[in-house]
Amino acid sequence: MFTWRAPAVPLSELHRIRQWHVEHAQDHPLEFQLWDAVITCWLMGWVGWLPTFALDVWWASPLCLLGMLLPSLYIAWRARAHSLNRLRCDWIRK
Repeated sequence: MFTWRAPAVPLSELHRIRQWHVEHAQDHPLEFQLWDAVITCWLMGWVGWLPTFALDVWWASPLCLLGMLLPSLYIAWRARAHSLNRLRCDWIRK
C-alpha cells in the first residue's frame, strides 16, 4: 500500500536536532517553533493512547498515530527538500 515509509528516529537523534534548534533559535525562530510543535504533537500522540482506550473514543486513534509519526515524517520531508536544494537544513547529517 505505502511505497514510502518514514524512518524510525531514535531519541538521541531527536535530542541532537533539538539542541541544534536551541543553539540557533535566534537565527531560525520559525524553524525552532515548528520543531517545538512537532515534538509537542509527538508527545500528545504517545500520551493520547490511554484516553483513547479508556474513554472508548476510537476516532482519536488515527490522530495519535499521526502524532507519533510526525517527527519521522518531518525529518524525512526536510531531508528530501534539502537533497532537492529547495530548503537548506544545517541540522541534517550527511
